[in-house]
Amino acid sequence: MKTVDKMEFTYMQKAKEYVETVYETVKMRNPHQEEFQQAVKEVLASLTPVLAKHPEYMKQSILERIVEPERMVSFRVPWIDDEGNVQVNRGYRVQFNSALGPYKGGIRFHPTVNDSIIKFLGFEQIFKNALTGQPIGGAKGGADFDPKGKSDTEIMRFTQSFMTELSNYIGPDQDVPAGDIGVGQREIGYMFGQYKKMRGGYQAGVLTGKGVGYGGSLARKEATGYGTVYFLDAMLKDNGLSISGSKAVVSGSGNVSIYAMEKLTQLGAKVIACSDSDGCIYDEQGINLATVKHLKEEGNCRIRDYLNAHPKATFYEGCTEIWSIPCDIALPCATQNEINEQAAKQLVSNGVKAVGEGANMPSTLEAVEVFMNNQILFAPAKAANAGGVAVSALEMAQNSARIAWSFDEVDEKLHHIMHTIYKASTEAAEEYGEPRNLVIGANIAGFKRVSAAMISQGVI
Repeated sequence: MKTVDKMEFTYMQKAKEYVETVYETVKMRNPHQEEFQQAVKEVLASLTPVLAKHPEYMKQSILERIVEPERMVSFRVPWIDDEGNVQVNRGYRVQFNSALGPYKGGIRFHPTVNDSIIKFLGFEQIFKNALTGQPIGGAKGGADFDPKGKSDTEIMRFTQSFMTELSNYIGPDQDVPAGDIGVGQREIGYMFGQYKKMRGGYQAGVLTGKGVGYGGSLARKEATGYGTVYFLDAMLKDNGLSISGSKAVVSGSGNVSIYAMEKLTQLGAKVIACSDSDGCIYDEQGINLATVKHLKEEGNCRIRDYLNAHPKATFYEGCTEIWSIPCDIALPCATQNEINEQAAKQLVSNGVKAVGEGANMPSTLEAVEVFMNNQILFAPAKAANAGGVAVSALEMAQNSARIAWSFDEVDEKLHHIMHTIYKASTEAAEEYGEPRNLVIGANIAGFKRVSAAMISQGVI
């Protein structure tokens, strides 16, 4: 017995040293890429017990391989604005890991996009995609282009130029991008049209998030928001709690936020606040979702314009003010690192019971630590916001089979996938001595699936 204990201790020490060495190498090779380093640190911190139990992962150098993209490209995107001036942006695509299937991950258009942002998103996508159980690898792309204030024709010219170069690296069985921040059905449509023109044929499977009329899937727009709430619902029920009767705040007011609010409301919660980059709206009577949809999906307005229809509501300058509003449930659905340590402490002080990450890495490492130390139920992004890519994979399946499922069929499959992810994350956390720690559970469950595939396929 003593020999076994000593052996286990030795493997644990070796695993810790291995993790530290890999992380230091990542920092050395990727200086100034803070978001990417943060994402890697968060995952690696969970994996020591797995590596100790399965030393073959160390022997096969799985960590060194998994933190390096299989391929990353950056490219010039020239386009002409409405005044006839030539503008130049930078585009990116990182194809991080294809062990489980063709690369899959969204395209983000936002002025903050850089190589660190794209790599952090692509790295997260590896594990998120693995958790869905679908045959898809991890990737991400984007450009430092800001669609805000641009005309439809300017956006069309930019996306066509972007796709002209991106088309060299993607395909239905190679890499299948989707949308993300700044890239919705309009942008996907323009890119799809350009790809089709360049390839000289109709290839529906090259992009997901398409319009339903030309190969898109019903429920794709709702998928990330709905999926986050389905995961949250499973987590709450497993802990003797319920969404019904709860007060919720949801940051953001894009697709993820809108449909998270819609599903929360359907399940009996009262959503009292939402936001955009200017600030947040607090409506004690409950956010009127029809108004938010009109402002954001039809009117292209700011969230402060909500006051025009609901003057009793309150607008607070600064999007982070939303975390000072007392609530039972908090869903960060806007962008990375929107909840810092101070905001997390404020939420805890105000009695939050559960946090569900609808955006990618919306909580800093310090914020997550605050939630975990205070026994707040916490649904991490790579598990909770996997609904979007899950339905993207279902769209790929429909395209391959030349069929179309009903909204209810897709929604039922999404519901099942999110509950399966919750179960896998919970079981992994329990197996490795961290019951109910879904951060560790999700990281381990995703990692083991990808690692097994990598080892099976040899050193490539």
